[in-house]
Amino acid sequence: MKINITGHHVNITDALNLYINSKFQKLKKYSENIISVNAILNVEKERMRAEATLKTKHGNLFAVGEKENMYTAIDEIIEKLDRQLKKQKEKIINYRRME
Repeated sequence: MKINITGHHVNITDALNLYINSKFQKLKKYSENIISVNAILNVEKERMRAEATLKTKHGNLFAVGEKENMYTAIDEIIEKLDRQLKKQKEKIINYRRME
């Protein structure tokens, strides 16, 4: 899985980079079909915005998180992507059962 991190108006520190990589590696346990992740971190006045596009074998997933702390915004997008991956996996399993 390839992880690409981009920052707009924010410097990507080593701690932030390590945090993002560890969080996205946890998503890999739900689906082995993850090809790449594009994460964009943005600072707008007092709001921290994190968005991620997760490219999988079965389609693309997208999540946006906006909080006052960058780490909580990242946690929010991880939770959203986690739910989307589980839902996608259930759809695939149900489709296979119908055949």
